[in-house]
Amino acid sequence: MIHNNGQKMGQLIDDLLSFSRMGRKELLKTEVPVSKIVDQCSKEVQSENVDRNIEFVVSEIPPLQADKALLKQVIKNLLSNAVKYSRPREKSVIEIGHLQEGSKTITFVRDNGVGFDMRYQAKLFGVFQRLHREEEFEGTGVGLALAKRIISRHGGEIWAEAEVDKGATFYFSLPTQS
Repeated sequence: MIHNNGQKMGQLIDDLLSFSRMGRKELLKTEVPVSKIVDQCSKEVQSENVDRNIEFVVSEIPPLQADKALLKQVIKNLLSNAVKYSRPREKSVIEIGHLQEGSKTITFVRDNGVGFDMRYQAKLFGVFQRLHREEEFEGTGVGLALAKRIISRHGGEIWAEAEVDKGATFYFSLPTQS
C-alpha cells in the first residue's frame, strides 16, 4: 500500500510539474501532421492496454499549426481518457476525426464509455476535478487541465459533450494561420 501510494504521489508531482511548466514553455509552432500523431498515440495507448478489446476508428485529419510535442500530449491525454472511461464496455470504440466549420477545423475524440452529467461540465478542465470516484477510475485529475492549458496557449478552445452511460466526445479547435 505504501509503495502504491508513493507511486501515485510521484505521478501527481510529475503531472503538476508539467502543468506548471506549461505556462512558461515557448511554443514552437509548425505544420503538424495530426493523423500521424493520432496513429502514434493510439498505438501507445493500445500497448498500455493489451488486455483490452479496443477499436480505434480514425478518419484523416488535416494538418494543424501547433507545437508538435504539446499537441501530441493533448491527443494522448484525450485518447487515454477515452480508453479509461470506456473500460466497463466489453469493447471500447474510440473514434477520432474532425469537423469543418468554415475555415475552422475541429478535432474530436469520441468514446462509448460511461459519459458524464453535463451539469458538471464546468469541473472537467480544472486541476484535481473529477467526475468519478478514484476507486472507479485511476488518475491524478490533471490530464484534462493540462490539455486545456495547452489548447489555450495555442489560442484555441476545448470542450466536451456527453450523456451518462452513453459516452463522451471531446472537441478542440486551434486558430488557423493566415
